[in-house]
Amino acid sequence: MIDEQQRRAYLGAMQVTTWLPRTVLPFAAPSRPELLTLPAVAAEPPRSRPQPIARQAQAAQLGPEASVVDKPAAPRKIAVLPLKSASGKAAAPQVEASAAVAVVRREPPPRFALQLLRAGNCLLLVELPSGELFASRDPAYRLLKDLLRAAGLPDSPRAVGEPIRWPLIRGNREFDQGPAAARDYVRAVVQGQLEQEPAVCVWLVGTPAARFAGEEDEVAACREVALGGLGSAWTLPGLDQLMEAPPLKAELWHSMRRAMRRWTSEQ
Repeated sequence: MIDEQQRRAYLGAMQVTTWLPRTVLPFAAPSRPELLTLPAVAAEPPRSRPQPIARQAQAAQLGPEASVVDKPAAPRKIAVLPLKSASGKAAAPQVEASAAVAVVRREPPPRFALQLLRAGNCLLLVELPSGELFASRDPAYRLLKDLLRAAGLPDSPRAVGEPIRWPLIRGNREFDQGPAAARDYVRAVVQGQLEQEPAVCVWLVGTPAARFAGEEDEVAACREVALGGLGSAWTLPGLDQLMEAPPLKAELWHSMRRAMRRWTSEQ
């Protein structure tokens, strides 16, 4: 049994101000006599009921209207609306939630391989046609050397870092590797190289290089473009495309003559 102080603390926490024990509690304070006195209940006066004869006489005096008033009122009929099932209420939010999830779809990751090269005061971002590093006897690499000699740049470019291969993490569907993520990654790599060693012009060789280093999905070849925050760039067709379509070399040569002022004036 608990003592009086703890008992009052518990009762106060339960907001009980007046209480009476059913039995004598040990260690309890004596009860106050005024709490044991029950208030007197006032007796209600008996209701007088009219005698049947008097009611008949009164009805006869008032006329036929009195009998209509004495009739009990008929119970009103309350229209009961059918209740909707709980399953019907829960189905609507589930359908809306599933529709919202279906709208969010990730674009498939693009596939490409790019290599950063240094040639004089220019930085080259070149698409690797085979996905592997250039070899000295690779026809695409020899074509690139010819382009550098025609542009007045060293024909032995220096590789910078490892190739940029996308998707970055293969077989991972939880990580977003869509076109927007690829663009952010490629631009971050190019920006990091320009911060370490500035360049007067960036060559973007191949469609993936022009697309993911720039800010637009489709960039025409043989054009001078401005890369937001990365300086000036010159777009070129892919090396494999130049080998398959020789007429593109004439258009490339005319575009090169206009763009050469960017790197020849700095030498």
